[in-house]
Amino acid sequence: MSLAVLYSRALSGMEAELVTVEVHLANGLPSFTIVGLPETEVKESKDRVRAALQNCQFDFPARRITVNLAPADLPKESGRYDLPIALGILAATGQIPADKLAKYEYAGELALTGELRAIRGALAMTYRAAHSGRAFMLPETNAAEAALVEDAIVYPAKTLLQVAAHLAGRETIQPYISQPQTIAPHYPDMSEVKGQEQVKRALEIAAAGGHSVLMMGPPGTGKSMLAARFPGILPQMTEAEALESAALQSLDGSFDVAKWKTRPYRAPHHTASGVALVGGGC
Repeated sequence: MSLAVLYSRALSGMEAELVTVEVHLANGLPSFTIVGLPETEVKESKDRVRAALQNCQFDFPARRITVNLAPADLPKESGRYDLPIALGILAATGQIPADKLAKYEYAGELALTGELRAIRGALAMTYRAAHSGRAFMLPETNAAEAALVEDAIVYPAKTLLQVAAHLAGRETIQPYISQPQTIAPHYPDMSEVKGQEQVKRALEIAAAGGHSVLMMGPPGTGKSMLAARFPGILPQMTEAEALESAALQSLDGSFDVAKWKTRPYRAPHHTASGVALVGGGC
């Protein structure tokens, strides 16, 4: 078999679009080409994949290798495609069976030793994968975060060798079992604020009615102090709210599983620009 097809995910804001990874081997001068609008870190996966396969004692084919990341008009970024590309080469060369590839979606950055490194956006990708009916194979360090998605089946892997052994049926990877979060979120207490009765009353009304609040005043009057305590009087987050909040934090790698269902709070300096608040880039 000279063609292998696998599935992964691309992050586009909060969305995690399905990406079909197609690996084809053809006769001709040895080459390794990745198409499908890959950014620099995706193009660099060629060297990581080659070194990882060789250091894991797999045969790297001296043939014309073409990797297509479809759809072609969707930008692809980060090293999350290392794992599906490497598995596609192994399947196309017959070093692992291809009959189980379609049961999973894959994401993971490869070290040159074949170890799997953490990726960004694991929660957002797993949320979409759970609705597609496929399980998700990803680095072990992302398993606790990804398993927060209800009904998601997450297979944590440490190395490329472990994933290959699982697909070949030699060594089964057990699905990750999510540990229930029993620790209540901790917020600064509103009772610690002395005075400011009118403002505290306004915040209570806003929390009860789901209203927005705009506080204006000179520095030092207690705006940030009150705002930091505002999440503590809000209702507990629902599963949908917690997933949406965690998925946003997962995009930049700042999500902490220990803060599951904790309402986020940021305190930017009053001189911060709009780019500093929302992030730059395209």
